[in-house]
Amino acid sequence: MSTPIIVVIAISAFSLIACLIYYYSPKTIILRRLKNLPQQRVGSLKTKTYSKIEGKALNIEAPLIASLSKRKCVFYKMQIQKKVSSGKNSHWKTIVSEEYIQDFFIEQMGERVLVLPTKTPKNYYDYLVTDKKTSSGLFKELTPEFAELLKGYNIKTDNLFGFNKQLRYKEAIVEVGERITVAGYVNYIKLENQLKDYNYSSIASITAKGKDKLLITDSPAVLKTKHGRV
Repeated sequence: MSTPIIVVIAISAFSLIACLIYYYSPKTIILRRLKNLPQQRVGSLKTKTYSKIEGKALNIEAPLIASLSKRKCVFYKMQIQKKVSSGKNSHWKTIVSEEYIQDFFIEQMGERVLVLPTKTPKNYYDYLVTDKKTSSGLFKELTPEFAELLKGYNIKTDNLFGFNKQLRYKEAIVEVGERITVAGYVNYIKLENQLKDYNYSSIASITAKGKDKLLITDSPAVLKTKHGRV
């Protein structure tokens, strides 16, 4: 077999693998599933149906506070990574990875739905847009906020020679008041205790059922409402 043919086959195989990785990545699967679901109004939700709604995320109890940005949120994910070198090669190693989520409301045109995610067992898939990043390195000083965060995790910021280590941080959140898209199974539940800012005895809830997980994203690629109230 000639060298040009081998090269063509190798390039084709690489392209196919790349396409499959993209097609079956969590991000692509979530966005594809959500795009294939019809948009629903809160008032038209039917029990025991898998439905998609869009609206503002609102906290029920005290909101979560994102690690670095200190923004109020109902869901956030963060990672701290350091540059690791081995000979001529180097890569980013994750040294801290955290994820926090709580029950929250979706509000749409003044009506609300209760979203019920759980971490143990995890009943949701998510794709959140990373919207906060910072880093440090040989020629880049740490911000005071990043330095304080690293100190809280007992992470050394300088090497044996006194130079800044190559460290980076990324954060993705569902901020209080942010417009997001959620899909899941609908059930109406009776409330034994009144929820904050909600005066009714029952409420529509969205959760997972069996293998059908909750889907949560703040990706603009899914959001349909460009203008007007949500």
